[in-house]
Amino acid sequence: VIVSKYILRDDVRTHGSGNAGLTNFYRVFGGPLTLVVILSDVVKAVLAVLFATFIAGHISPELVALAKYWAGTFCLLGHMYPCTFQFRGGKGILSGGAIAIMMGFDSGNPWSWCIPAVVWGGFILLAAATKYVSLGSCWAGASFPFATWVVYHDAALLALSIVIGGLILYMHRGNIHRLLTGTENRFSLHKKA
Repeated sequence: VIVSKYILRDDVRTHGSGNAGLTNFYRVFGGPLTLVVILSDVVKAVLAVLFATFIAGHISPELVALAKYWAGTFCLLGHMYPCTFQFRGGKGILSGGAIAIMMGFDSGNPWSWCIPAVVWGGFILLAAATKYVSLGSCWAGASFPFATWVVYHDAALLALSIVIGGLILYMHRGNIHRLLTGTENRFSLHKKA
């Protein structure tokens, strides 16, 4: 929304699917500003989780994982429902993907790398094989709680991961319907003429 409104003087939410996310931005505007959208979505999630890690690390190392999941949850909520843009944001895949990567850096758990490996591995395989970004996105949302549970076996982290994954699936409910009815658009790196 920021890139489209303040740099291009247009609102991405008035074009294409009406979503403020990367896929719609790329389909509508294309070009190098897509990289700016990617960086802004990723950086805000990384900074939120790093800030929570810093604070929790100074209180108690045992709180770091929980703080990261709380930060990820609220970062995603702010991304999807930004109060400064009439609560109309993106679907959370880039921010959610960055959050998943950040969960993989837990010095207290040597298996934490499995979380981004499962989430991103499935996303990349499904999106590349089918050309449906939304299918990969649904995998990411659905697999995040399972990967969290396998790595941590912690009820609080599982609950927060269900919220994070559930938000992503909820934001993709229209895509899920189109996938089931065969009307979902496939992704292409080249804009249609």
